[in-house]
Amino acid sequence: MKFLHIEEAKYLEGYRVWLKFSDGIDGQVDLKGQLDGPIFEALQDLEYFKQFKLEGHTLMWPNGADFAPEYLHDLLPQIKTA
Repeated sequence: MKFLHIEEAKYLEGYRVWLKFSDGIDGQVDLKGQLDGPIFEALQDLEYFKQFKLEGHTLMWPNGADFAPEYLHDLLPQIKTA
């Protein structure tokens, strides 16, 4: 079983980030509604939110906040086919 990694990350606007995963899937995630709890409180400041880096195969902020790659992958909008 392969572990999921984030290979690229780009800030878009607001709390949206474009991500490319090791399984070849890419897309935008909006993290605005995901910033609950003490560790994520600092990220509610948009200027602080923009300070993420790609570290340890996921997004990480200076205060140690991060999201599991699998969690971020699950936030991608699902493509619906007819």
